[in-house]
Amino acid sequence: MSFSRRSFLSAGIAFAGYASFARAQDKGDPGYTSEVAGYGPLVEDPAKVFDLPEGFSYRVVSQAGETMSDGLYVPHKADGMGCFPLGRDKVVLVRNHELRPADVNHGALGVSSHSPLRLPKERIYDFNDRGQPLPGGTTTLVYDLRKQRLERQHLSLIGTSTNCAGGQTPWGSWLTCEETVQHAGSGVGKDHGWVFEVPASAKGLVDPRPLTAMGRFKHEAACVDPRTGAVYMTEDESSDLKGLFYRFLPNTPGELHKGGRLQALAFRDAPEGGDSRNQDGVTTWNPGDWKDVFWVDLDGVDNPHDDLRMRGHAAGAAWFSRGEGVHFGNGELYFCCTSGGKHGQIMRYVPSPHEGRPEEKDAPGRIQLFVQPEDPKVFDYGDNLTIAPWGHLIVCEDRYSDNLRNHLRGVTPDGKIYTIGRNVFRENAELAGVCFSPDGTTMFVNIYWPGVTLAITGPWDRLRA
Repeated sequence: MSFSRRSFLSAGIAFAGYASFARAQDKGDPGYTSEVAGYGPLVEDPAKVFDLPEGFSYRVVSQAGETMSDGLYVPHKADGMGCFPLGRDKVVLVRNHELRPADVNHGALGVSSHSPLRLPKERIYDFNDRGQPLPGGTTTLVYDLRKQRLERQHLSLIGTSTNCAGGQTPWGSWLTCEETVQHAGSGVGKDHGWVFEVPASAKGLVDPRPLTAMGRFKHEAACVDPRTGAVYMTEDESSDLKGLFYRFLPNTPGELHKGGRLQALAFRDAPEGGDSRNQDGVTTWNPGDWKDVFWVDLDGVDNPHDDLRMRGHAAGAAWFSRGEGVHFGNGELYFCCTSGGKHGQIMRYVPSPHEGRPEEKDAPGRIQLFVQPEDPKVFDYGDNLTIAPWGHLIVCEDRYSDNLRNHLRGVTPDGKIYTIGRNVFRENAELAGVCFSPDGTTMFVNIYWPGVTLAITGPWDRLRA
């Protein structure tokens, strides 16, 4: 499994700056369309990793197969990620690895778990039938913004499965979400489909305790309203493109392990629970439309029969088509529905002033179909997203295609889209884990396969939108 940096990116191009030697793709069709200027046209990366506008550059922070500070390997499939302040120009990144049980050879222990290092058994959530730790989990990285270099990285969670996205908490932890409902006895020892909490300050493996009150389903991402402590979660159900949007009201805000109440969003005055997807020739709303909502209480959230979403919809909850990244901003949140409409949707939710309390029925929260593009060159299959320091959404694309590359898009407050970057690395993997350093100087993003984390800097104040 281990391979050198030179075999992946030659030493001379591990850092790529563009202004001096690359040319802008302004001749003919560049393969993308921007509705507003943004940062200008992309410039071809001679290293064929990531195209950026003129004046921007990236550094490779970490890549699959490298040996980490704890002696283990950087796992593959880098997915959701959060960035936390550490002080003295340093940040902590907590990064998901969406490894399934069959991906054991791509985990932190190496091929066939051959690493001579022995992990404490009590810090491994689950094992496969051969007694090997499940490879899913998280890694934690410390990065120096001023020196622009990685200081250390280590495994922080192991034994979980299919850790897709997640979300940051206001109290300094990462919620990592399992996008699976694999059950005990099907090649694994325990049920999966949970949320786990990883403190950003952890120096090693954390206690792998599932937050069972937050439900068992194909979790994608989570975000927290700092005002109320409510946690909002998306569901990426790809089998029939029917998932719910969830709210978890903790008994004690900031202490999720103490339990709470799980609910699903429903549209007021909508027949049969409502449907946001605009699919199969049925359009239920248009970009810019708002709907008042209410929240349906859910029971049986341990979901042993994988029917939670069906029961929720039958009780009135609305369908969403593959809910993915979600991020809380200034009094509102945004989330992607990757398969909604023709090329994906972005939703905006504004909580009630009385969110989670009985009074919200008189002043309900509201949800808007914020973006639903018609042209895949403008926007195609949005997935992970964040809110930039300047207030725009930054969205990763997740379209596996032979002719359409995955791009990093910006979205203005009035829904206009521009292109920030493009994955030109081999195999055209999805982009994931986009997040910013607290000082706004550095944007981090992952190339999912084989697993590459980039740190991007440049003239962020040059935006024209």
